[in-house]
Amino acid sequence: MIPVLLSAFALLLPDLAAADVVKAATASNFRDAMSQLVSAFEKTSDHTVVPVFGSTGKHFSQIVNGAPFDVFLAADNRRPKVLEQDGLTVPETRFTYAIGQLVLWSPREGYVDADGHILGSGNFRHLAIANPDLAPYGAAAKETLENLGLWQNVKPSVVSGENIGQAFLFVHSGNAELGFVARSQLIGGRASGAGSMWRVPPHLHAPIEQQAVLLRDTAAAREFLSFMRGAEAAAIIRAQGYTPVEDGGH
Repeated sequence: MIPVLLSAFALLLPDLAAADVVKAATASNFRDAMSQLVSAFEKTSDHTVVPVFGSTGKHFSQIVNGAPFDVFLAADNRRPKVLEQDGLTVPETRFTYAIGQLVLWSPREGYVDADGHILGSGNFRHLAIANPDLAPYGAAAKETLENLGLWQNVKPSVVSGENIGQAFLFVHSGNAELGFVARSQLIGGRASGAGSMWRVPPHLHAPIEQQAVLLRDTAAAREFLSFMRGAEAAAIIRAQGYTPVEDGGH
């Protein structure tokens, strides 16, 4: 009986050995979408994905300094490209997985008008944005305000979070009356359907082109990024308030 059990166990060893953990440095704005993507991926894979959420700028610095991530899901295209140019990625693995959408939001109904004129009204004490130096959504918010000719006027009212998650919390908690957040943060969860918002027209800032890149060449990491480029992932990304890039082009 014991030899039979040992033989059965031995048959399982190749599968156990093949299973791996993918450590994914992931932009804060992508938290909800990533949770759904990981769940869908793990249903058909032996591998496990562990997302680590934070600002793209902070993740970039950690990767440059040797942090042991397997993949990088950034909220911009600049930092993955820099890592690629510096030889810190697996060649020919960088691709765009989503285009982000910036919105001005308040949990108060009727507070933010459909054209964003409240920004020029001065009718607020605090405006939350993500840190423009660390977070691409923060950079897009600052660029929007500059293009509207309002940056210098609102600058004294700006409260800056390290990432878009913190900016959202400032507004959601009432510590800021309104703020620039990712549209994805208003789909489902605590803010679903609540408050008022202005969808920032795309011409007011550079596209928030979110790119992924392979940092460590493992079968598990490659399998996850391949899943990210497929139709099932694109449907999840679209439902979470992004424009997916299904062809995976740079």
